[in-house]
Amino acid sequence: MDEVSKLLSYLPEHQERITRFALLTGLRQGNILWLEWSQVDLPRKALWIHADEAKGRKAIGIPIPDEAVSLLKELKGQHSRWVFTYKGNRINQINTLAWRKALKKANIKGFRWHDLRHCWASWHVQSGTPLYVLKELGGWESMEMVMRYEHLSSEHLAPYVQKKEIVTNLSRTLKVV
Repeated sequence: MDEVSKLLSYLPEHQERITRFALLTGLRQGNILWLEWSQVDLPRKALWIHADEAKGRKAIGIPIPDEAVSLLKELKGQHSRWVFTYKGNRINQINTLAWRKALKKANIKGFRWHDLRHCWASWHVQSGTPLYVLKELGGWESMEMVMRYEHLSSEHLAPYVQKKEIVTNLSRTLKVV
């Protein structure tokens, strides 16, 4: 978390906002850069990625957290079509000199934009979000892609080791030995 805070503090405002949005939503870079206001429903706190813009070629409906809604409200009205802009133009590139300078100042090495998506997914798993829910939120086509985050949390397994029948049977078995 310290690294993220440092990175955000060194980014220019337009990149700080887009980076914060990525961390709040887990969206892929292209989906954020090409996000249009027509895809955002602020009252419902949702947005959608069209099938032709989704990696899995299926439309994705995404609920967005309150902090992302607040961020979008700050941006509303800056451009009639594009959500993320700089000096009136859609942002087409993230890996800019400003991005690289911020990474250097924050002393973050080997970090790619896509790593923001990994941070988002890791935080979800560590907070107990079930993997099947994460799959839907992240728009992954298969559970195989989501399983790379499984090792980050074992809390979801705890109720199964405490089942009374299992504990009782194990206790009886172990006393016999």
